[in-house]
Amino acid sequence: QVQFVESGGALVQPGGSLRLSCAASGFIFSAYMMGWYRQAPGNQRDLVAWISTGDSTYYVDSVKGRFTISRDNAKNTVYLQMNSLKSEDTAVYYCSRPRTPGNWGQGTQVTVSS
Repeated sequence: QVQFVESGGALVQPGGSLRLSCAASGFIFSAYMMGWYRQAPGNQRDLVAWISTGDSTYYVDSVKGRFTISRDNAKNTVYLQMNSLKSEDTAVYYCSRPRTPGNWGQGTQVTVSS
């Protein structure tokens, strides 16, 4: 079955960096667009970055220039490099396939605070 396991979240100070990883299984990873989502307390889960099968990348305005999504098809893994972190980036981060979102993993908590 389709599974996603996210990791790499932590408590970090404003301006800091983190690299999130998401290991995927249960489907042909290289054939799917992949995305990172985040959900802050009381908010809906939003897509913030996605990468096509051809490695084209897309970002919402709030993270553009600070976050970088990448993928390693040999490892069935998608990454999110997050730089210049802000308090408003605090959320649980998830990965999934944007065209068929679901099969949510446990997520990984990112907390940006001094």
